[in-house]
Amino acid sequence: MIRVTDIAYVRFRAPDLDQMEIFLGEFGMVCARRSDDRLYMRGTDGRPFVHVTEKGDAGFVGIGFQAEGLDDLARLAEEEKAPIEDHEAPGGGKVLRLRDPDGFLVEIVAGEAPSPRLPVLRHPVLNEGAARRRVGAPQRLDGGPSQVKRLGHCVINVTDFRKSEAWYKSRFGLVTSDEIELAPDMPLGAFMRCDRGAIHVDHHTLFLVGTGQPGFNHAAFEVANFDDLMAGHDHLTKAGRRHEWGVGRHLLGSQIFDYWRDPWGHTVEHWTDGDLFNNETPPNKASLADLMAAQWGPDAPPTMGS
Repeated sequence: MIRVTDIAYVRFRAPDLDQMEIFLGEFGMVCARRSDDRLYMRGTDGRPFVHVTEKGDAGFVGIGFQAEGLDDLARLAEEEKAPIEDHEAPGGGKVLRLRDPDGFLVEIVAGEAPSPRLPVLRHPVLNEGAARRRVGAPQRLDGGPSQVKRLGHCVINVTDFRKSEAWYKSRFGLVTSDEIELAPDMPLGAFMRCDRGAIHVDHHTLFLVGTGQPGFNHAAFEVANFDDLMAGHDHLTKAGRRHEWGVGRHLLGSQIFDYWRDPWGHTVEHWTDGDLFNNETPPNKASLADLMAAQWGPDAPPTMGS
């Protein structure tokens, strides 16, 4: 077992890379590299890319995780009897490719060259009830897309939750933040995070949902802040994009969220202000009602997860 440090990217197929690039630009990403058959999009943080689209029939392909280093990649490759390959993607480095129990591609990368961070344009200074920090100046925010920082998590529907949970935990060191139960001792799935010891990490990096039918659920991209999320909401609305759920604040994970569909129906989320846990945070059990609850905002639509 190794302990991955974060999720790195999601991989899709689509028949029209032009349309995908236009949508992802409106969603708040920037093109990192493009060829006739592949599109790499990045955020403002230093990761070389966070979203890959291969030309082909529309669908979800898989996810990438970040290993701590090449030594970890070598240990996992020896255990899995799988080859380490050169990663022919922005940032280079090495990649190990596995298949999870439902056949989804799982890539583990290490040794990448970081990309320069991009400037973050929206830094609102807020006057709150307890602290008034903006004085003598009006608040003025430019319109336009949100600024995606990074990929925060991916949610996958799986055939057998316990089987998939064991597969991911035993290889990548993920730990449970919240296990979702339909009833006592009837698990549906779990929010799992990276185990980085005392270092605080996102409430979840991967969420497996035992639907009995494998499939993509959604991918969630962190944006700069709440105003940035709302500016992106306005921009996507004006562009005529398909909105799914939000804006609201989740109960589990606490993120402020906003869900959209790409041109082929894949759900992608903007989020900001999520919980951060470390090894002092014990696992929790929660209900389906907790999973779908919003602390504020609209109720979840029946299309979520389809």
